[in-house]
Amino acid sequence: MNPRQIALVQATWRHVLPIQERAAELFYQRLFELDPDLRPMFRGDIAEQGRKLMAMLGAVVSRLDRLGEVVGAAQDLGRRHAGYGVADSHYDTVGVALLGTLRAGLGEALSAEAEQAWATAYTTLADVMKAAAAEVPSSTAVLEHAPGMA
Repeated sequence: MNPRQIALVQATWRHVLPIQERAAELFYQRLFELDPDLRPMFRGDIAEQGRKLMAMLGAVVSRLDRLGEVVGAAQDLGRRHAGYGVADSHYDTVGVALLGTLRAGLGEALSAEAEQAWATAYTTLADVMKAAAAEVPSSTAVLEHAPGMA
């Protein structure tokens, strides 16, 4: 990511902070509309899952200029997700849900350039997670129905 993209993501994230609870609701609503088969992977309290999602996004956004600091955590998360049965295609669905949530929640505060910056940020981290998940032996990459996936 270039400095301009990082600045755009961080600036738009400041607009998400006041609406983060609603943004989490919008995200999961959109995610399950896009792929209802994902719903059983989230058996715990979805509001708590939303808080974890927002905290994780905030941590990543604050470190975009130091991406190396989050790569290890993203790899660990990708490996855990493999154990939950997350497939590469699910990352695409999550990306669509994330961008849709940003558009719905931020409206005109999300420019086309900022949306593209978010897409780049998400793709960068999703690629790290998918690569780490691919390292997990297939015998352990079995759906475990964990209480939450974050």
